[in-house]
Amino acid sequence: MSTPALFEAKNICKYFGGLKAVQQVDMTIERGDIYGIIGPNGAGKTTFFNACSGIDKPTKGHVYLEGEEITHLAPEQIAKKGMARTFQNIKLFRYMSVLENVKIGFHNQLKSTLFDAILHTKTYKQDEAFAAERGEQIIEQVGLGPFRDTLAGNLPYGVQRKVEIARALALDPKIILLDEPAAGMNPSETHNLMKFIKDLNAQGYTIAVIEHDMKFVMNACNKILVLNFGQKISEGGPSEVQQDSKVIEAYFGKGSFTEEGRHGNA
Repeated sequence: MSTPALFEAKNICKYFGGLKAVQQVDMTIERGDIYGIIGPNGAGKTTFFNACSGIDKPTKGHVYLEGEEITHLAPEQIAKKGMARTFQNIKLFRYMSVLENVKIGFHNQLKSTLFDAILHTKTYKQDEAFAAERGEQIIEQVGLGPFRDTLAGNLPYGVQRKVEIARALALDPKIILLDEPAAGMNPSETHNLMKFIKDLNAQGYTIAVIEHDMKFVMNACNKILVLNFGQKISEGGPSEVQQDSKVIEAYFGKGSFTEEGRHGNA
């Protein structure tokens, strides 16, 4: 019997009244992929992402993680099974340090109750020690050591995004879903983020990313899904997708990708 794909979405539909925001979209992500989801504004990318990650249940369709259906599980249950998710708007605790923000990511793995926290029981102390030790390891792993004690709100935007991803790693995820991680970044920050994501992938993490930056997607992702008006219009490797006439038409009417998008080697 063949090993199931790491993540599968089958026939996903999401309707809001009469609006068909996502219509019959399939997606398969294998272990080790950096999988990109692109499309013009309003194409349904984040709605599809939300339906896949439990934030918003699909109207129709099924979602699987390692062959197990997770379609109707709550987001925290899906997180425990190994899916981490970041959002387009950074959601850090601005007045907490980098280490404290990362430690919060361990909440699904800790056993302490409110009672334990109030009385500082043995369970609470063990959880605190675990979160602190693993938090330090993750910070060093992703190169955030110099910012360990810095308040998140005082960090440059690009570093804040890395902290958010580091916090997602605290879930010990099998797959990480990133929603427009390069949004609002300058070219240098975007380049650094792309290197950061490639480094995480080299460490064994499977990553799915929604992104508007075409150069970023074409250079970072090994497989790309293109949505337009809530429907899948193309899927394949970067060279295959950027030559697809449906994709070119969706973005530019009649034209082609920029030379930078085609050949960028950032």
